[in-house]
Amino acid sequence: MPRSLPRPLLAVPLALALGLTACGGDPSGSDDPAAGSSNDAFPVTVTGADGDLTLEQQPETIVSMSATATEMLFAIGAGDQVEAVDDNSNFPEDAPTTDLSAFTPNAEAIAEYAPDLVVLSDDLNGIVDALDALEVPTLLLPAAETLDDSYAQLETLGDATGHAEEADEVVADMQDRIAAAIDSVPADAEGLRVYHELDPSFFSAASSTFIGSIYTQFGLENIADGAPDASGGYPQLSAEYIAGQAPDLIVLADTKCCEQSAEVVAQRPAFDTLPAVQEGRILEADDDIASRWGPRVADFAEAVAETLQG
Repeated sequence: MPRSLPRPLLAVPLALALGLTACGGDPSGSDDPAAGSSNDAFPVTVTGADGDLTLEQQPETIVSMSATATEMLFAIGAGDQVEAVDDNSNFPEDAPTTDLSAFTPNAEAIAEYAPDLVVLSDDLNGIVDALDALEVPTLLLPAAETLDDSYAQLETLGDATGHAEEADEVVADMQDRIAAAIDSVPADAEGLRVYHELDPSFFSAASSTFIGSIYTQFGLENIADGAPDASGGYPQLSAEYIAGQAPDLIVLADTKCCEQSAEVVAQRPAFDTLPAVQEGRILEADDDIASRWGPRVADFAEAVAETLQG
């Protein structure tokens, strides 16, 4: 049954104080939350992992508890409607970051912003039920497993915020850029082996994960797929296993968290013999871009293509 929830009447002093300082910025530069949006589309019903949600009016005060959702909201032009984001939402720079934790979410703290829409990627600590009890509309959009999942979430957010057309444009741009990146890679790159590094203890990501699906698009062979213990798609490999697989491409998704680099990798025992090291095919990726499923995945695909091109 669709959840049709009214905007909560939570007029607390803290919400007023934060409302003066934490305001999102639309990349278009417009100060009008409805600019470029379609109010005629409401009421609208959207579907998340927590079921159907009916929004009677265009949300004006959105709280994003997902770094990826934050990037999506700003990309589709809904930035001016975003009142607050969690402490991991560090892109774009003008996102109204707060001390709200997506890992230990607190329903009362979120409700103090009087949101008419809360977007989450995880239902931790029963946060969805807790927000429902406070009559706060919630939309749960979990981690994408494929590019199609990412596109679908963008379209859902577009419908939910009154920016359906802008969302369609973002999806089309992503699709065009990713397709162009794939087409730019030489045919002989197909079948090359890739090692995706999540941290220096050799945790990796198999093809069954979202980031792994990007490598599949390029026709690459993911060495994590053959790991003895798949661990839900994120196996911990060993230096010996990696050396034995002789990856042709190494992607470092631990450059920010752990200060890893091509130079550091080359200094690891036996790694100087790897084709990726010898041929200079090591991508020093941005940890955030490589761990999120938002619009910047197109940036990641282009970076992979550039590395494969040599």
